[in-house]
Amino acid sequence: MSETKSEKIPHLKDIGNVVPEGYTYYEKQVTSGEDLNLPNVYLKWYDISHPDKRISQEQAEESRAFVKTEIVEARLLINGELGFAILHHCGSALLLLLTTWRNTNEMWESVYAKDLTQAGGYKPILFADEHRATYCVWELGPVWHERQAWVRYLRSSRDEKAKHAYLNDRFTDWC
Repeated sequence: MSETKSEKIPHLKDIGNVVPEGYTYYEKQVTSGEDLNLPNVYLKWYDISHPDKRISQEQAEESRAFVKTEIVEARLLINGELGFAILHHCGSALLLLLTTWRNTNEMWESVYAKDLTQAGGYKPILFADEHRATYCVWELGPVWHERQAWVRYLRSSRDEKAKHAYLNDRFTDWC
């Protein structure tokens, strides 16, 4: 039996040790929420949460109102775009990931967080480093689905019927 490439890495025991002792992976549920339909922006909506820590109606409404205000007041510069939003309940925070399609096949993203242990609203997450966090394992389910749905749109006639097909193509599952 021949040795694989990974078996030839002598320092493997010293790298990739990012999972703390005792960590147990658990699934979260991805559901399709109420979309955000503004005059020049349409975002499909996904909620991600653990079954014991669901996103409340109040939290969902607050997040949509926040995005609408950011766009209307031109702090979030998206206009004439299609995309999707992920509202992720993770621990003591809500993450709000806004993604739109640009330049034919690129995902552009703005990320906000709300600390649930303190009063206050969403704040943008600004990255000081070039190597930064993107998606976690739970967020990748809807992100991959959206990639596939956008490719189907790109391969289509890209008319209004195709846009409806894209907007109605949803991911709901456990991740």
